[in-house]
Amino acid sequence: MAWAVPLSPLRGRFLTHVSVVRVNQIEVTPDHSIGEDEAADNHPDRVRARREAFARGCPDGKMTWAISWLALNDSRKEYQETRRLLASYHDQYGDEITFIPGGYFAPMYDTREHIRVTIHKALGLISGMVGGGYRPQCLVAGFLDAENQRFLAADEGIHVCQGQIWSQHAIDNGDGDGGICYPYYPSREHYLKPAQGTADFIDCVCLDGWTCDFLAARRDGFQGGFNSRIGVGPIETVGNLGTVRGRKEMMDTSAMHFDQGHALNGFGWVTGIWEISVGHDEDLTYWLQAVRERWPDTQVMTEGAFGLEWRKHTPSNVSLNYRFDAKGTGAPGSEKELEIEWFMNREFRLALLHDWTKSNPPLAIDFTRYDLKAEEPHGLQREWSLMNVLNQKGSRPQDKPIRLGQLSPDDQRRIYARYPELKNRA
Repeated sequence: MAWAVPLSPLRGRFLTHVSVVRVNQIEVTPDHSIGEDEAADNHPDRVRARREAFARGCPDGKMTWAISWLALNDSRKEYQETRRLLASYHDQYGDEITFIPGGYFAPMYDTREHIRVTIHKALGLISGMVGGGYRPQCLVAGFLDAENQRFLAADEGIHVCQGQIWSQHAIDNGDGDGGICYPYYPSREHYLKPAQGTADFIDCVCLDGWTCDFLAARRDGFQGGFNSRIGVGPIETVGNLGTVRGRKEMMDTSAMHFDQGHALNGFGWVTGIWEISVGHDEDLTYWLQAVRERWPDTQVMTEGAFGLEWRKHTPSNVSLNYRFDAKGTGAPGSEKELEIEWFMNREFRLALLHDWTKSNPPLAIDFTRYDLKAEEPHGLQREWSLMNVLNQKGSRPQDKPIRLGQLSPDDQRRIYARYPELKNRA
C-alpha cells in the first residue's frame, strides 16, 4: 500500500549493467587468488559477444566494464587485445572502464592500506590504457570499507563506488547485510551505515551491486534450500530455473522497482554485475529489450553517471526515505502469498512481512538502527554486516519476527515519529 511520503528529487527509471573481465575467479589480492582460473573464458571474442549482446538489447545504452588487477597486467596477447577493446568501447560508445579490487571481497582478505595502494595503481593503469586523460567516474568493488570510500572521494576525486552487496549473508566469500539498497552516503564509522551528519560524512555515493527479489533476499544464504540472491542475475535465475522461469523472475524483480518502487520513491533503479565468464549473453539481450519495451523511459547508463546524477539531486542523507512494497513472485523462496514492505532512511531501516491473503497484522523482520555507534572489523574476516536490534536473516537468537508493538517503547516512538500511519498496524 502506498503512503503519502516525500519523494526523492531524482525522477525516472534507471538501469545500470556492469560486466567484469578477470583472470582468476576471485583475485582477493594482487598476488593471491582463490577459485578457478578463468582466462579461457575471458578472451576477446567473449568480450565482443557481451558488448554486442548489450547493444542488441539497448542500442543507445552505456555500460560499465570492471577489470581486475591480473587482467590489467596480464601480458598474454589475448589480454592485450581485450584491453584495447575496452578502450575502444569507451571511445565508440561512451562506456565506463574501471577497476574491481579483490574479486568483490577486498576488505575480507587484504588490509585497508594495501587496498588503497592497489586502487591507486590500478586507476593509473586504466587511465593509461584508455588514454586522452580518461578517468572513471566510479569504482566497482563488491564490498569496500568506509575508509577506502573516503579515500576514493578525497584523494582520487571519484565520488561513486559500487561498495556493498545488499542483503548478502552466508553466501560466496563475504557477508554484508544491514545497509540500504538504494544510493546513500556512507558513514566513516561503517560502510553500511548512512552518514548521520557532517562529522561522519563521506562524499562518495555508495551503490548496491545486484538487485534481488526482496522476498528471497530475506533468507540467510541457501536457507530452506532456496537461493537468497535470486533476482536479475543470470546464475540464480536462468541458470537454476531455466530460460522461461528464470527470465520471468528477472522481469518480476525489475518490476518491484520500476512499478511500485517507482510510484513510492519517484525513481526506480535496477542493477547487476555479470562476469564475462558466465556467458548468458542472450539473456542480457532479452532483459534489456524487455525492460525497454515495458518501461520505455528507462535510462541505461554507466554506474558512475547514475551515481553522479543521484549526487546532483541529493547533497546529503537528510532526505533519504526509500519505500518498497513487494509481493512474492512465486519463484523458489519468493512465496506468492507474502508481501514485504521496506522503509529505509538515515535513522533506520524497517521491514514488515505479512500474508496478504489474510487479515493478520504484519511482523517486523528487520529493524536496524543507524543512529547507534557502529564499527567495522579491524582484522581480516568474512563478516562485515551491520546488525543490531533485529535482522531479516534470522541468523542470531534475537532475530525472531515480532509485532511492531513488541519493539521497545523507544524504538516504537522512533518508527512512529517518521511513519505515524504504522501505529494502526502495530
